[in-house]
Order: sequence, then structure tokens, then C-alpha cells
Amino acid sequence: MSEGIFLKEGERFDDLERNGYRIIQNPKKFCFGMDAVLLSGFASVREGECAIDLGTGTGIIPILLKAKTKGKHFTGLEIQEESADMARRSVAVNGLGEDIDIVSGDLKEASKIFGAAVFDVVTVNPPYMNDRHGLVNPELPKAIARHELMCTLEDVVREAAKLLKPGGRFYMVHRPGRLAEIMQALARHRLEPKRMKFVHPFIDREPNMVLFECTRGGGAQVRIEPPLAVFEKPGVYAREITEIYGY
Repeated sequence: MSEGIFLKEGERFDDLERNGYRIIQNPKKFCFGMDAVLLSGFASVREGECAIDLGTGTGIIPILLKAKTKGKHFTGLEIQEESADMARRSVAVNGLGEDIDIVSGDLKEASKIFGAAVFDVVTVNPPYMNDRHGLVNPELPKAIARHELMCTLEDVVREAAKLLKPGGRFYMVHRPGRLAEIMQALARHRLEPKRMKFVHPFIDREPNMVLFECTRGGGAQVRIEPPLAVFEKPGVYAREITEIYGY
């Protein structure tokens, strides 16, 4: 089948270095970043489990989780129809139509769309910046992905807790600067942190990302995993990064 059938003006295929999978992106709109890839490497979807990615964008996390795990089925929920359309075409070009569903809808209504306690795993790479953190990108697709214009941290955590089965797992990547706010939101919705991993650009620099694994209704005990440095030296990725990317 001609690749032109799948691509629209301004779009391109990017190789995911996993199972021959590719993803459709438009660099003028929004392309996935390292945070999404790191989250897909941190998350665990076990054999027979069903997972949902909230605010899936162009579908990067469900596609990578399909490649990396033995999960039974994956769903992506996305409010921007243009991104959801790219995600559906990426699912189709990779032959994953039976394994991944892309649903158009508002994250804030996720539990109404899918019902309560229906997923084993929820993942999310949410907007990091609220109205007090950073300038709003003038390009709307990028702004929605990076700023809390369409949903807040509270919305994300609340809906994740509702969607999860008892004992289900929630995986999120966020910014360390909002750690206190994140922990309070998790506590309000009975999502107990079980694993945390800080990501540093270099090992001697402050972290700029933090990865969470939480359990719905789990016990109050968290393991802080060894930190992850992205670069060994300028321009050279650390070994763990290359393993996550599949290089």
C-alpha cells in the first residue's frame, strides 16, 4: 500500500526503532519528546492486562507499549482531533488495529467515556505547566500539549484513579518542581506512589523529570530508584537511554 495514502501535507514517518513500527508526525504541530519514550520504558503492562494512555497525542505511548510489553490491549484518548487522526493512521500503517484503539474525547470525561474501574494500567504524559509556569506557546497544538489549557493535574489524577481497577497501576512523567503538588493530588485520590525515578540531563545536574508508578489503594511505601542521567557527556547518550530507545 502506498505510504502517500497515510500521510497528509506537512506530515512525515518517524522510525521508532521497535518492531519496525513507525509513527506519523507533523513537525510544525507537535512531535513526541524523550519524556514519552522514558515513560514507555518505565511503565509495565503485564500479559493479559489492558492499558489506557490519557492525552495520547499522536499515539506514541500505546504504540511503544505494544512493542515493549505483553499487554492484551491498549487505548489512547486524545482531545485534539488532528492528533487523534494521526494516531489512528499510525496504528493502521503498523497493522495494530486489533491491539490499539484511539478514542477522541476529553480527558476530564474519561471515566464517563469508559466507565469506572475498567483498566489495569493508566499512563499519562500530561501538560507540565500551569498558568504560573512558563509562557504559553502561541501555536495551539503545542500549547495544549505543554500547558494546562484543556486539563489540570487534578483532572489527570482524578480520572486515572476512577479508571483504574483496585490495585491497578498509574504511570506518569512530570516536573520535579511540582512534586509537592503532585503528591498532594495523588493522596487525595488514593493513588499511592510505589516507585519514583528522577531523570537528570547530566548526573551532576538537577533533575528535570520525575517518573511515578502508583497503585490504586496500595500501601504507603515508595521506592526511590537510582537516578537516570540522559547524557554521559555532551552529545553522548547514557547506555540506559540507548537501551530504552532501542538503538
